[in-house]
Amino acid sequence: MSPVTLPTSWSCRGSTLLNPRGPDRITRINATPNERKIMEKLVITVTTDSAGSYPRNPYLTHCDDTKGVAEEYIRAMEAGATIVHTHGQYRSDPVIQPDGKQLSIPNIDGWRDITERVRAAGEPIVQFGLASMRLEHKLELWRELKPDMSSINFNSHDEYFQPDPDHPPTPIYSIHPIPELRMYSSLAKEHGVKQEIECFNTGAYWAIGKIRAGDFWTEDGVREIEKDLLPDPLWVTLFFGWAGQGWTPPTPKALQYMVDNLPPRTNFSMSCMDPPNYWAMVAHTIAIGGHVRIGMEDCPFIEDGVYAKTNAELVEKAVRIAREIGREIASAAEAREITGLTPVQ
Repeated sequence: MSPVTLPTSWSCRGSTLLNPRGPDRITRINATPNERKIMEKLVITVTTDSAGSYPRNPYLTHCDDTKGVAEEYIRAMEAGATIVHTHGQYRSDPVIQPDGKQLSIPNIDGWRDITERVRAAGEPIVQFGLASMRLEHKLELWRELKPDMSSINFNSHDEYFQPDPDHPPTPIYSIHPIPELRMYSSLAKEHGVKQEIECFNTGAYWAIGKIRAGDFWTEDGVREIEKDLLPDPLWVTLFFGWAGQGWTPPTPKALQYMVDNLPPRTNFSMSCMDPPNYWAMVAHTIAIGGHVRIGMEDCPFIEDGVYAKTNAELVEKAVRIAREIGREIASAAEAREITGLTPVQ
């Protein structure tokens, strides 16, 4: 196995690497082993089951059935992933609805099979990728399958997938106004589901502040107070290089800008859909104390132009990068503590 090559420009401010869990928690680039322990263990999310991201990937046969998807997640868990971000089984409606949404309609039995298989193999954090799905379908999945986390975009969905110029683009579009985010947050809390808050740009931070404040106005001009809709600590995923009008550049400067402006009491994970910059963004995120999302949905390449044969290979590379700089990998129980979830009973 060839050694991992890490970026040389790791410093974000002078000779320090920022730890986003607090302004006083910093780690020097040349930190001693004891000083490195300040940086918490790395939580790795894996997402394997989105066949549309890279249609030329020859190693997507696992997406053909739910057993294959689950087995791919299990191998990634064995490699070090502790959060399983799954899209289950669904069909897409190409028509944009009058309310600005483009529907994803789930196959409940397919979701159940994947969820039960991965839970039987360990104690992962099961995170449902439902951000572009209608609330009624989210609620059905929450009631039936009780995920640990569920995704919601605190920006608007405005994505334009065309990784292969010889294939037509796949647009995803839906708006998420404050009343919807309030309702979603309230119902997630009621059902005991922690939100994975998707942030494509800093506008999502404004929405987080609005929901956290709990001070709302109805369409009829009635003021309503509803507090504690977002339990601490928040778990947000920052998205870089995802094509569309919510795009944020996949660069260290953009990453640092997003991290510098994070809301308080927030943990972050990083997702990047830009193969030329992907592994540099992963390494930089790990170095500054963030967590990472790995998998064929985001980037299927183990190195430039070379497809990984499994998602476990991609997770193993992230693990090597972390250990090269002295950062250990969180166990399933440790990941639950970091994300603010209760232990498995």
